[in-house]
Amino acid sequence: MGAGTTESEYDLIIVGGGISGAALLYTTAKFTDVERVALVEKEEEIAAINSHHTNNSQTLHFGDIETNYTLEKAESVKEGAELLAGYLENTDPDREFHSKRSKMVLGVGDEEVESLRARYEDEGFGDLYPKLRQIGREEIEDLEPKVVEGRDPSKELRALQTPDGYVVDYGATAKSFVDDAREEDGVDVLTGTKVEDIQQGPDGFTIETATGSLQGDVAVVAAGSHSLQIAKEMGYGKNMSLLPVAGSFFLADSGPLNGKVYTLQMKKLPFAAVHGDADVYDDSITRFGPTAKLVPTLERGRFKTVGDFFDVFGLNINSFLSYGNILADRILLPYVLKNLVYDVPKVGKRSFLPEVQKVVPTAELDDIERAKGYGGVRPQIVNTEKKSLDMGEAKITGNDIIFNITPSPGASTCLKNAMRDTHQVMDFLDDYAFDEDAFRSETIDNFPRAD
Repeated sequence: MGAGTTESEYDLIIVGGGISGAALLYTTAKFTDVERVALVEKEEEIAAINSHHTNNSQTLHFGDIETNYTLEKAESVKEGAELLAGYLENTDPDREFHSKRSKMVLGVGDEEVESLRARYEDEGFGDLYPKLRQIGREEIEDLEPKVVEGRDPSKELRALQTPDGYVVDYGATAKSFVDDAREEDGVDVLTGTKVEDIQQGPDGFTIETATGSLQGDVAVVAAGSHSLQIAKEMGYGKNMSLLPVAGSFFLADSGPLNGKVYTLQMKKLPFAAVHGDADVYDDSITRFGPTAKLVPTLERGRFKTVGDFFDVFGLNINSFLSYGNILADRILLPYVLKNLVYDVPKVGKRSFLPEVQKVVPTAELDDIERAKGYGGVRPQIVNTEKKSLDMGEAKITGNDIIFNITPSPGASTCLKNAMRDTHQVMDFLDDYAFDEDAFRSETIDNFPRAD
């Protein structure tokens, strides 16, 4: 890996070496006949920012226990998760960078229990997910003793549980994608290479970097929040802005959980409900979170990206009105203010403890510590025409160029997004073909189905 030459020509150039860009590199390099592909990453290593294992919850989202998902969204996410799970089963059989554990969403009290029952029986989730089961207090206690210990025995308790609790190091997965791709001829991976400008001409794109120019027939920008920044510089995405949300975590060293335990999602919130996860590498650590606070940066803890945020924000009346309309919501505003407190020394831990106790009732203040240095920024899409948040991923397709902005669950659906983008790239290039059957054989066909 290293810098590129002064002039290099490619059929496809991918900007961004996180999990999304790496998945697209893997898909196009291994399963198409495209002759020359480059991935360009500004950091010295692949997956150094949001895909790094400390900067996300390590969860592979299937949509089965995420109670903020509609059945339609769950169906879409399910295929994406199965593609990645199949890749992991095929490529990492010794579970060096992923593990598989039980996971459940917990309902406490009559109202939450009824909500889970209706979701499973009436809304179709039980049919969509054959491995998903309704379980009661005794089975919950068998799987997760600390979830039941100390809880009011008069409170109704139920969970939707599945064995498909994949815990994933997305950074290591991205590196695995890149390693697989580099086995093919005509693949260049250029790290430590910041893109300074992209210009489109009659013969394709000229991508200027500090080390020289790259020429590409087609470009895909998979640079997280920076994707919209680049899109706007090129005249795309004028009706879009971003609401950058930084997620943080608290750690419990005693390892109170064996797997993943989610709580029910608060309605109307685009952010994940607090959940507990056993760490991918260390069973003795449980990670609780995420918290969610608004930050004026595109990368967590990097104040040099404040200017990048304002490039994306737009500093126009529609952006200000959109933010005002979103933050005036009577559910969202108190949630945002509450999450600000979690970062305050001493006070934050005490304030967050009740969230942990929703999962582990016996947890005490000394059991948790703020995970310093953990957490990334997830870009929530703002539609400045509708003055509202657009839930889910955003994709801008231009003339021979694609811009991907992927908040959660973008990592979970990285291979599905890559498959979709590869089809689009084939349309752009005309002369090449994508072997989707071979792609599925190496990925989703290895996902273990219910008996």
